[in-house]
Amino acid sequence: MQTLSYFPAINATLNGTAAVLLVTAKRFIDKRQIEAHKRTMVAAFSTSVVFLLCYLYYHAHAGVLHFAGLGWRRGVYFTLLTSHTLLAVVIVPLILMSLSRGLKRQDTRHVKIAPLTYWLWLYVSVTGVVIYYLLYHLWR
Repeated sequence: MQTLSYFPAINATLNGTAAVLLVTAKRFIDKRQIEAHKRTMVAAFSTSVVFLLCYLYYHAHAGVLHFAGLGWRRGVYFTLLTSHTLLAVVIVPLILMSLSRGLKRQDTRHVKIAPLTYWLWLYVSVTGVVIYYLLYHLWR
């Protein structure tokens, strides 16, 4: 497991990068800079795919690290982890639909789901970083 020990930090960095890219893409679309928005969203998607591959590889080889916190910390951690995990599953088809509609310039259909996709994806990305910090640094 020693050689895999850097993966959690890489995964948190990828999640944080995806969050920054999402916020940047939102600013681009708010300014009607469609091409910049498109490129930034593709970068956010690519970053999230690399995250998912690294996450799956790490957990397939290193297993699961169990949370060691006690008391109220345990409740906070598992509430955050549960919401993060459930939304991480829900967000996948939304991302794929939003990306597909956006790339095909099906603007009316894209705009119907893009705001929800944005907020859920941003939540999952940010809480991924928070969970990493709680699990590996703050409440260790």
